[in-house]
Amino acid sequence: MEKIFIFDTTLRDGEQIPGACLNPREKLEIALQLERLQVDAIEAGFPISSPGDFEAVKTIAEKVKGPAIVALARAVPKDIEAAWEAIRKAERPRIHVFLPSSDIHIQKKFGTDRTKQLERGLEALKYAKSLCSEIEYSPEDASRTDPEYLAKVVEQVIAAGATVVNIPDTVGYAVPQQFGRLIAYLMEKVSDIDKIVLSVHCHNDLGLATANTLSAVENGARQVECTMNGLGERAGNASLEELVMAIKTRKDYFKYFTTVNTQEIMRTSKLVSRLMGMPVQANKAIVGANAFSHSSGIHQDGILKDRSTYEAIRPEDVGITEHAMVLTARSGRHALRQKISEMGYDFPEQEFEAVYNQFLTVADKKKQVYDDDVAVIVQDVIFAYLDDSKLYSLESYKMTTGNGEVPEARVRLRREGVLLEASAQGDGPIDAIFKSVDKIVGAYHKLEDFQVRAVTETKEAMGIATVRVAREGFRALGRGSSTDILEASAKAYVQAINRLQWLMLRTSETHHSDNGLSSK
Repeated sequence: MEKIFIFDTTLRDGEQIPGACLNPREKLEIALQLERLQVDAIEAGFPISSPGDFEAVKTIAEKVKGPAIVALARAVPKDIEAAWEAIRKAERPRIHVFLPSSDIHIQKKFGTDRTKQLERGLEALKYAKSLCSEIEYSPEDASRTDPEYLAKVVEQVIAAGATVVNIPDTVGYAVPQQFGRLIAYLMEKVSDIDKIVLSVHCHNDLGLATANTLSAVENGARQVECTMNGLGERAGNASLEELVMAIKTRKDYFKYFTTVNTQEIMRTSKLVSRLMGMPVQANKAIVGANAFSHSSGIHQDGILKDRSTYEAIRPEDVGITEHAMVLTARSGRHALRQKISEMGYDFPEQEFEAVYNQFLTVADKKKQVYDDDVAVIVQDVIFAYLDDSKLYSLESYKMTTGNGEVPEARVRLRREGVLLEASAQGDGPIDAIFKSVDKIVGAYHKLEDFQVRAVTETKEAMGIATVRVAREGFRALGRGSSTDILEASAKAYVQAINRLQWLMLRTSETHHSDNGLSSK
């Protein structure tokens, strides 16, 4: 059996969702979890795109051990230099250079021809190779590139020193049989292709990213580029959990294996969802809330007799366990520290005390605290201590409402030690809270999305609110948690505004003049 290398690009392509910008600490949190997941490579970001992304990639390169740490760069010297400076201290640094190869990109974006485009790519690759031994090269929009020209590009970049060559389906245009034939064609026509790792990077615009990727694997690709929860530009990327579990579950067919620790899949999915503020759809394969739920009587009868009757995958294999009611307000510090240690966190004393105090507040309200509750508490403390986008914090709110009355909210926010207060009426309690916050901030924010969900099943469950707001062409996501859904909603709205202002500041700081930072 041959190994399939898992290249995770959640922190680069996955972060290109509008409003889903992660700060450096959040990117590190996800990278550390990807280390526990045991992926083979982590594309940590696009260092030239902003000072914040450069620092995030640099921190990940210094602290994450095991996977290759990859930095993306256009075929431009300053991009390559920034990428190398960000990852040079990694155990296994890799520079990932990309340049379009399709005629539509060459002619429309660059106004040049194939020969000059290839020369530019080779020059950039050789420069990257002079800095770093591990080089990946991507001919962007490869699935719409003339196959004969694509084979020429791949052959020459191998000769120039590429160690990984990636074939991107940049706009999700391919279909499985066609994409498989393209990979087979390259395997047949390109000399020395056996000396590199052939990779694929598929987008999901037609809902075929996972199928296209698996077809490529069958025809010779040995690295798959993917994201947790299928996140990414537009309709997203091939989903890591789908690819890994397809290969694991159908090893009788694929005859391949990965070294991913599948029992960390659900934990990774939830962490990415929380930090990016992107809820996972309930019917999402592998990690959706309904992925292992059964409502049909016939299905339930079969499951009670033998779970394999209606489940091809065991829930335990992806880290799904029953909610264990193991912690209460009387559990004590030692039990809580042990629990968060099992989750992969190691806090200094001051931060742990903040986690413990928040835990006591939740435990007093709902009595029994589940693992998922603890995970939310931990993330809230991380935000409170280390979220460098934090400008405002929710101090309190008071609501006046009732049948026949127009809801009115009075909200207090704190900024740099100063209490700010405003009140407003709204169509409902949440609308009134949001309008009050806007008054304090002094700007109107368009609410584009608002969702509330329970963390666990009990009626005392903590609720997580997720909002997406827009202002002046910028978008940001925010999340908040509480056993009080109005408080959770207020926290989420405030965090979204903090992130929006941080994003606007980060954008103004960047010296990068090209707004089209394209993904492969």
